[in-house]
Amino acid sequence: MWTLAFLAAVGFVLSFYAWHVEQLAGKKKGYRAACDINDRVSCTKTFTSKYGALLGNSNAVYGMIFYLIIFALSLVQETGYILVLSVLAVLGSAYLAYVQYAKIRAFCLVCAGIYLINILLVILSYRAAF
Repeated sequence: MWTLAFLAAVGFVLSFYAWHVEQLAGKKKGYRAACDINDRVSCTKTFTSKYGALLGNSNAVYGMIFYLIIFALSLVQETGYILVLSVLAVLGSAYLAYVQYAKIRAFCLVCAGIYLINILLVILSYRAAF
């Protein structure tokens, strides 16, 4: 179970970083995040797009909440719930990856890390549950 908790912690940190970048990009003119390499590889471009929020809240905030829930569930060894939530997260990640590549036309390193964590959560929670 410690691997699920570790992945949840890493996912939380990545989501927090995404939120942090969003906040600074909106307040500091000329801000450049560490994950902004060029116009095609840009976290800021992805985070601050119209697809970076749902129902008025940043996707990063939803990510932080999600990973806190996964972390708590891993502590009480509720792998079935983790599996279901992680499958939903992978479906959401697939949609956001499509939007990122097809609509925004940028690659986000932090997003790719989050997608990978979600896939690993599905695989490891499946193994733990069955």
